[in-house]
Amino acid sequence: MRESRFRRAVGHLGGAGDTSLTAILERQLAETIAACLLARSVAEGHVAPAVAHEQMAEIEHRGDELGARLVARLAAEPDPPIDREDIFRLSRSIDDVLDNLRDFVREWDLYDIAPTDAYLGLLDATSTGVGDLLKAVETMADDPRDTAQSSLVCKKSANEIRRLFDDELGRLFSGDLTMEVMKRRELLRRLDVVGLRLNEAADVLSDAAVKRRS
Repeated sequence: MRESRFRRAVGHLGGAGDTSLTAILERQLAETIAACLLARSVAEGHVAPAVAHEQMAEIEHRGDELGARLVARLAAEPDPPIDREDIFRLSRSIDDVLDNLRDFVREWDLYDIAPTDAYLGLLDATSTGVGDLLKAVETMADDPRDTAQSSLVCKKSANEIRRLFDDELGRLFSGDLTMEVMKRRELLRRLDVVGLRLNEAADVLSDAAVKRRS
């Protein structure tokens, strides 16, 4: 149910021919949502980690191409919707979220972790936060108040990731400190970093909204 909702949410995004800065950022976020869904499928045991690792590499490649396209477009854009520096910082933060989701799946495969629901709450909060960031990007050329509001909602999801990380880490460390525990801790840490980078992306748009209103 959750997966189909997010697929519908990104299905309307501009095609490859749309080269506007907003459209490129939206497509970066669409790829990031796809990465969230793939990581969740691995955690649930619906997709084999080795297969997901290959699929994630394809998602990351598309994300990298979009990042390069945005830089080229940014240099040629005479009137960007927000400051060029803010757009670059935003794109870089989105890329960092995607990179850490890639590493989450790669390390899951490397560590040979069995399916578990311990990560699902963090991954769901990530998907929700990226969706809220998408809403903020969609409004950044229009009403800065809407951008600021969606950025604030995104930050709440990012903070929820940090809270869930602490809760899961506490449960994980309540028993013996085994090698399996350390492997699972590394995966939790990957998602904690995702929360940090998502928070940074929301801050960029929030700051940009303040600049536009001043």
